[in-house]
Amino acid sequence: MANQKEDTICAIATPAGNGAIAVIRLNGPEALLIAEKIFSGSTRGKKIKQLPGNTIHHGYIKDNGRVIDEVLLALFRSPRSYTGEDMVEISCHGSLYIQQSILQLLIRNGARMARPGEFTQRAFLNGKMDLSQAEAVADLIASSSEAAHRVAINQIRGGFSEEIGNLRKHLLKFISLIELELDFSEENVEFADRQALRKLLLGIQRQISMLIQSFGTGNVLKDGIPVVIAGLPNAGKSTLLNVFLNEERAIVSEMPGTTRDTVEDQIHIEGYLFRFIDTAGLRHTEDKIEMIGIRKTYEKLKHASIVLLITDAAEPADEMINQVQALGLDNKQKIVLLLNKMDKTDAPAVMQKARAAAGQLGIEVIGISAKQGIHIDQVKRALVNSVQQEIQSETGIVVTNARHYDALQRAYAASERALTGIGSGLPGDLLAQDIREIMHYLGEITGEITTDEILGNIFANFCIGK
Repeated sequence: MANQKEDTICAIATPAGNGAIAVIRLNGPEALLIAEKIFSGSTRGKKIKQLPGNTIHHGYIKDNGRVIDEVLLALFRSPRSYTGEDMVEISCHGSLYIQQSILQLLIRNGARMARPGEFTQRAFLNGKMDLSQAEAVADLIASSSEAAHRVAINQIRGGFSEEIGNLRKHLLKFISLIELELDFSEENVEFADRQALRKLLLGIQRQISMLIQSFGTGNVLKDGIPVVIAGLPNAGKSTLLNVFLNEERAIVSEMPGTTRDTVEDQIHIEGYLFRFIDTAGLRHTEDKIEMIGIRKTYEKLKHASIVLLITDAAEPADEMINQVQALGLDNKQKIVLLLNKMDKTDAPAVMQKARAAAGQLGIEVIGISAKQGIHIDQVKRALVNSVQQEIQSETGIVVTNARHYDALQRAYAASERALTGIGSGLPGDLLAQDIREIMHYLGEITGEITTDEILGNIFANFCIGK
């Protein structure tokens, strides 16, 4: 690892392809020297090594006197840079030829191509950020909604790291006292109050449990909230999807069984990304292809966060409730009952009966007309409210990373063993082992405890240039 850090690396930091501009990064101990060889600044008489950090300079990239491009060169000096090392960023025109020419010029003068995530990996190794913050950089780049962006920004700013750090700090005090007991084992004394330790472990366990539970919310915020539109054939499912997307995405027909496969698309509503899934109508059928579509509907229902069950407003209220129960859901999903074609019924009376019936199941009821676009805003508001209520029930910190989730589960299991050990009067040395395990798994999240294998797996998923 040390030898790799001594290399000077370079990469194109902007997306592949032609564009107005491109940014090429150069980082490492020889960054300023290599840049000096190829950059001719407009301000004569000043060499790059004489220029102050955090400054931008106009000039030209030249190859043996031949001008390749007119550029802006941003200079960052160690330790005040993204990586903590000397770094140069060259903003050139976005021609693929220009980008490759500059990159090849840097390599010929002593740099090497960066590996995926190597710039951020160096930032971690140089103490500019911890491991969870480094992973949040990748989440920030990949964020496709305001909600995902908020979660990633919070982690980059250290919100999650601070939470984990506090848990470890509280445990460190007790582990030190227990270690002290081991030095006085012959005197049979206890420096660590077991009841105080038990109270602390219970509190830490609650916090870890809330972080574990937030993983489901974090995943949907990052990847999009899956919303399944379900119901009988001809209830208006495809029409509703088309209204949400504002385009003819799904086929609409009066013929039952038109939708035989799931149709998926996504939209942003108030900063949240929702993945809408239109499904085959739920009915008994002998059509083998339609049966496959119906099986897929039930599969999608199991993995949905929200189910929009759309029914014909003319149906009796008890039949609507039968449809809810026929979904066979396990209370993990929020169900919103949509009474469609309200423009063709006695709306107040229908809503009153439906709400009275659905109230026993705690289901929200909204009367709509998908064809006329009536009360679609209310449906969108219900979707957003559902997500916000879920977020508010969390600690404020949302876990989005599977590696963090796994480490938290292991830390929780170790805390269970420690609490059992206190209850059974476990000797201090064995109790200390369980507490060390809690600290170990929490430390894996922030990178206080890590291995080259873990780092390799994490940064291999980054894009080159980041």
